Amino acid sequence: MRVTELNVYPVKSLSGITLERAVLGERGIAHDRNWMVVDDVGRFVTQRQMPAMARIAVRLESDRLLLEHPEVAPLAIELARSDQPSLTAYVWEDACRALDEGPEAAQWLNSVLGDWKGSGLRLVRFAPDERRSVEPFYQQGENAHTAFADGYPFLIASEASLAALNQALQRKGLSPLPMNRFRPNIVVQGAAPFAEDGWSELGSPEGYRFGIRKPCQRCKITTVDQATGSIAIPGEPLKTLMEMKTQPFRPGAYFGQNATLLEGRDQFISVGDSLVG
Repeated sequence: MRVTELNVYPVKSLSGITLERAVLGERGIAHDRNWMVVDDVGRFVTQRQMPAMARIAVRLESDRLLLEHPEVAPLAIELARSDQPSLTAYVWEDACRALDEGPEAAQWLNSVLGDWKGSGLRLVRFAPDERRSVEPFYQQGENAHTAFADGYPFLIASEASLAALNQALQRKGLSPLPMNRFRPNIVVQGAAPFAEDGWSELGSPEGYRFGIRKPCQRCKITTVDQATGSIAIPGEPLKTLMEMKTQPFRPGAYFGQNATLLEGRDQFISVGDSLVG
């Protein structure tokens, strides 16, 4: 097996950035889900509620984060800034201390996306000294934590699994889907379809090692075309994944595996790296 794709998503639910090489950290690939869009009470807002978030492009430069949209000038956020006022932000049931990126960022988001159910939108950054633990039930002694990801610092997906899903979609007369519908951090090649569901670890001769901890239950974000921010076929690929029963003892649609970092903090992971399960 080998790594064929690496992605980082600096702002939760906005466009990702494809990388050739990335630094591994306990909270994921460097900068992954370090920022998040929230409403007036600090509750996270994603493509589940606002599919158009997919149209906001994200770039990382040496000293700043850039958000870009075809209808407005880019928004620049300093990476090193840490003097913002703090607030409480909520991801599912977790309350996290976050830093407010201020009125300019809020105005930019609202001009691009509009209000969410009458609420304004704000951009927040995960506080550097905050620690949001991964659910302990699925850990195996690693004491993992993450930033604003749904629950885990890494999402690993397989090209063979996507090929099997696309074959099932095509048998129904539907178009195949790109991997970006599933927003993985790490994509691998060389395993059998859905072999990842039987892994306990995934590592490389370079020294990093992931703990494969929980199948990823998929939501309506997989129905959003990441290029247009629109839903082309309501319910797909969720319906097909449920029919495939990739997790026969779990209700719902599953694709990919949530993972934690067991070894290799501050090491590089690169496209082309060899892997063993």
